[in-house]
Amino acid sequence: MTHLPRTSARALTVLALLAATVAACSPHADPGAAPATDGSGHDVGVELFQWTWDAVAAECTDELGPAGYAWVLTSPPQEHVRGEQWWTAYQPVSYRVESRLGTREQYTAMVATCHGAGVEVWADAVVNHMTGTSTSTDVPGTGWAGSAYEHYAYPGLYDDADFHHCGLTPDDDIHDYDDAAQVQTCELVNLADLATDTPHVRDTVTAYLTDLLSLGVDGFRIDAAKHLPPADVAAIVAGLPDGTGIVQEVIRGSGEPVTPEQYTANGKVFEFAWGRDVEAVLAGSPDLALDLGSGAGYLPSDDAVVFVDNHDTERNGSTLSYRDGATYVLANVLMLAGTYGTPTVYSGYAFDDTDLGPAQDADGRVLDVTCGDAPGPDADLADDDWVCQHRWAAIAGMVGWRAVVGDAPVVDRWSQSDAVALGRGERGLVVVNAGDDELVTTLTTSLPDGRYCDVLASGCAEVTVHDGTVDVRVPPHTAQAWDVAARP
Repeated sequence: MTHLPRTSARALTVLALLAATVAACSPHADPGAAPATDGSGHDVGVELFQWTWDAVAAECTDELGPAGYAWVLTSPPQEHVRGEQWWTAYQPVSYRVESRLGTREQYTAMVATCHGAGVEVWADAVVNHMTGTSTSTDVPGTGWAGSAYEHYAYPGLYDDADFHHCGLTPDDDIHDYDDAAQVQTCELVNLADLATDTPHVRDTVTAYLTDLLSLGVDGFRIDAAKHLPPADVAAIVAGLPDGTGIVQEVIRGSGEPVTPEQYTANGKVFEFAWGRDVEAVLAGSPDLALDLGSGAGYLPSDDAVVFVDNHDTERNGSTLSYRDGATYVLANVLMLAGTYGTPTVYSGYAFDDTDLGPAQDADGRVLDVTCGDAPGPDADLADDDWVCQHRWAAIAGMVGWRAVVGDAPVVDRWSQSDAVALGRGERGLVVVNAGDDELVTTLTTSLPDGRYCDVLASGCAEVTVHDGTVDVRVPPHTAQAWDVAARP
């Protein structure tokens, strides 16, 4: 099975779109330069957490395609329990593509629109479990689209025999993450744990994923993959067509028996260690961020999908988040500048209560996103305001920069205690100043001599490369970047 990033007919269309975009828009305005022609720089994903299908479609056309994003991860599209909290979307009631984010028809139209903008669509697939209940007894309920359910009964899908009742703990919940059997057969916070080791459950889950593929979906994030044995994931994805993208959520825990490495035969895996470690690195020496992933405790680069934060980690505080402002921006810049893993940008909404769901109407439907005129790290946000990190100038600018430099090697690496610079072949240069003082220095660069625009700034903040050097002035807690497609 082939996994992201992959070059296909669609990828070639994307490259043509990007080439046209950078030729037409400032600061990428040099018609003689274009993104890397082999597609190697077109790999960045973005999670648009709890965005409606209509909003995702509009964003693909207006922002994601032009910025150079390769794929968008949508929130789970299946029917779920009712409730205002964000996590209701992660409690499936049926596999109908009907949710508070939109209808099946809207999802299908969104996929087609994103493809037209050169952006692949990946769906968050909740396949480890169904619903949870607030008591130890089954409480009948009705899902978003009207399907009846109980904790261990989903008419037409599953009955009690299709669930694990692990018997390893008093309440059948996971209590000890050092016990692999608990992690993979007991219930995650009382969520009814599917017996994915049985043919009926495997076939039913595969049929759901196949249905999403019929709508044009390109790949899946396997939610809570850590709580399925690797062999169960393998059996489910084996029934999908070659070329289906797979990335698995396997949270790395120190010394735990279930590890991300056990899942790489099924597809890529999120490397949580990168997001956790980059925060500490930025507080010390940002240069070390470029080495994250090279030591023990990390997946090989080709198997890893990396991120600064996601919808879980921004709530549990294990990584940086939008609240960290400039530091959060610099972490994203370093992730996009480096060569480790496949990078994913996150975009959500503001909250004080970690259970808070997205803004909804009186019937519980999520409202379409409004990003505002100038989203950025200094925005004054109230609960449920959309943060729109993927549009922030430095983050979106680095996505385009990465598309231009492709897989060019790291060159001209320079650092001091609180700053780092690196080039990527003869195609790009980036400098990060994490210090409290302005950085004024002369850097060696492999960029061809000439004038360049900072792609992280509005308009064209210009520098000149002469005899392989460039003078830079970088304000504290900011970054600047230049590439061969951004000329005044």
